[in-house]
Amino acid sequence: MIKILTIDDHAVVRNGIKKIYEGTPGTATFGEASNAHEACALVREQGWDIAVLDITLGDRSGIEVMKELKAIRPKLPVLILSMHSEAQFARRAFKAGAAGYITKDSLPEELAKAIDRVVKGGKYVSPLLAELLVNDVDGGLDKLPHERLSDRELEVMCLIGSGKTVSEIAELLARSVKTISTYRARILEKTGMRTNAEITHYVIQNKLAKK
Repeated sequence: MIKILTIDDHAVVRNGIKKIYEGTPGTATFGEASNAHEACALVREQGWDIAVLDITLGDRSGIEVMKELKAIRPKLPVLILSMHSEAQFARRAFKAGAAGYITKDSLPEELAKAIDRVVKGGKYVSPLLAELLVNDVDGGLDKLPHERLSDRELEVMCLIGSGKTVSEIAELLARSVKTISTYRARILEKTGMRTNAEITHYVIQNKLAKK
């Protein structure tokens, strides 16, 4: 029996993952976390075969949360479950240590397949992502502006794009206003944008903000 920790701020998603295994009793047991604090506590307290983690957890980046979980249990395999297409976040997630990346519009049997592969020590890569990675190797895929950003810069960019002010972002991320302003300046420099309005338009256009 495998132990699956589902980390998502939507109960319907957590319940949906459990329903995949309802037809085969005794296959899996589950733990649930709706935020980073709960997830870290459960990872400290128990051993898990896999963590299925949303790429955006409330106002936190799932990639940042994954790094916290791996600091607690370095060998914990993490499968990223995301509303965003592979082209937007998957390569960044794998670089940060994810064992797999699957979108929320995937079929239930595909999610079960991804979980099984990761639990057995493998990596889950969709056909689309495999093609993107090959293009990367071949040098045939130009980087999008947001792919030039660090994980924290991308997180700040998405928050700006969702309408948050610098002060609100500073409070959410427990950083100073000066630090967030520095991140904003780096975002503008790396992407060639000039205003928050441009950032917001880009974030919406590329579906980087959480719905």
